[in-house]
Amino acid sequence: MPDIRTLDLPSGRRIAIRYREGSGPATLVFLPGYASDMDGGKAVALDAWAAERGLAMLRFDYSGTGASPGEFEEGTLGRWLEEARFAIEQLTNGPLVLIGSSMGGWLMLQLALAMPDRIRGLLGIAAAPDFTDWGFGEEERATMRRDGRLVRDPAAGNAGLTTLAFWRSGQEVLLLGGPIALSCQVRLVHGDADDTVPLEVAVRLKDALRSADVQLTIVKGGGHRLSEPREIRTMLRSVADLLELAG
Repeated sequence: MPDIRTLDLPSGRRIAIRYREGSGPATLVFLPGYASDMDGGKAVALDAWAAERGLAMLRFDYSGTGASPGEFEEGTLGRWLEEARFAIEQLTNGPLVLIGSSMGGWLMLQLALAMPDRIRGLLGIAAAPDFTDWGFGEEERATMRRDGRLVRDPAAGNAGLTTLAFWRSGQEVLLLGGPIALSCQVRLVHGDADDTVPLEVAVRLKDALRSADVQLTIVKGGGHRLSEPREIRTMLRSVADLLELAG
């Protein structure tokens, strides 16, 4: 596993990264989910798989999460998107395959729209585009407007917290209301028992993407984490497929 390094942004923020140089048709980039980090089960499994094949791979933690300094409550979708793009542009060259988990799937789509010439494939794992839109009821939105934050589950730490600033940043970059102008190959893996991101979201995403090569794999009994060995094998098969097409 590559050592943790730090990358300084022009804004003064600093993020932690793990980057391995390699060969192959494309560099793999893993985008963690909300309040998750680059050393989760899926990311580590993907890194080991890439290392065995000599593939270049980039992982990182958004500011205020994992090994990156900062305050989590200052994080917004726009801020974390800026950090992801900066890391990619500073550390990688050439074609990319982006792998986004949950919220990372939303960032993955935004990055692909911003740099389409470099993207050779996308893999969304329980991808959660537009979750600030469909994921909150009106009472919860009212609480955020009143208090500046919503705590759904105090025991869940940062994962149970949403700030008004984060929610507003998401509402500015919604995607599922119309066609998504991406033509690259896309693979989506989603569990039919996901109680965080409904399977319907994956179907809506499949239909919204302009690409003619979009495949949705539904994992029977799969929850939101999709970290069981059989689920990780499905993820790795999808990555292998995208790399073969990229080559």
